[in-house]
Amino acid sequence: MEIDIKRLAKLAKLSIPEEKMEEFRKKMEDIIQMVENLPDLDTEGSLVDPTDTMELRKDEVQPSFPRDEMLMNAPYTAAGCILIPKVVD
Repeated sequence: MEIDIKRLAKLAKLSIPEEKMEEFRKKMEDIIQMVENLPDLDTEGSLVDPTDTMELRKDEVQPSFPRDEMLMNAPYTAAGCILIPKVVD
């Protein structure tokens, strides 16, 4: 299997030096070979039942924690919302 490392690097927006291309190509081929050689999984006795339709519960409105009590525990609030410190510029 021939792998185009330059194309993969471009798609992944990686900068790979020309002298390392062959090394990365070989490593990628080794990874693909390893994955191709993985044994099939035996699904007998697994915990997942393919016949189970997993029916979801009904979406019903239920009483929740009173807003005023919740806001009393927050260090900073404004307009009925909890304020948190900015973490991303």
